[in-house]
Amino acid sequence: MLFGVLALIVALSASPSPAAAHPHVWITAKSQILYAPDGTITGVRHAWTFDDMFSTYALQGFEPKVKGAYSHEELAPLAQTNVESLKEFGFFTFAKADGSKQRFLEPVDYFLDYKDSLLTLHFTLPAKTPFKARQLQLEVFDRAFFIDFKYVETDPVTLVGAPAACRMQFQRPNDGTASAQKLGEQNFLGGEGGNFGMMFANKITVDCP
Repeated sequence: MLFGVLALIVALSASPSPAAAHPHVWITAKSQILYAPDGTITGVRHAWTFDDMFSTYALQGFEPKVKGAYSHEELAPLAQTNVESLKEFGFFTFAKADGSKQRFLEPVDYFLDYKDSLLTLHFTLPAKTPFKARQLQLEVFDRAFFIDFKYVETDPVTLVGAPAACRMQFQRPNDGTASAQKLGEQNFLGGEGGNFGMMFANKITVDCP
């Protein structure tokens, strides 16, 4: 059976303890901000590695040709299901150009990798309208904190094709897991934690003079 990101999260959140507190899914992330030769921002490319429990759950029912190995082709239906489920959540990616909100189109160039028992989802979010910005503000997070996004330590975010004068700053969130666990599942179901994840957004700022 194929499960999208949303279906997996719902299933995990409905399970008994110890999955009774947020977050339910952990993602280790890397991102690239994509530029055209004229300095226009054209999109964002993500690579999200899921935790071992999520990866194992997602692969239930899959029978690879080679035991313990999954090709891009074999994982293609699951990759499609996952990216299609992201739209409802704004792709967990929120951008502002000089203070104005920017939108993204459906993911393209997506595929799943399987390595060291973990699944990694690769995909590109094209900007709905490519844009220039003296300051780009990009945030990656889950508003409801079902998913905890943690960026890799080395080169978590890179600029691809950006003008030489552009400078980037990356701000990691504090660890909100302990606070989320104190709220408990009922707080989130009741709406009290609906925007909890905003406190733990990964914040990327790019200034281009």
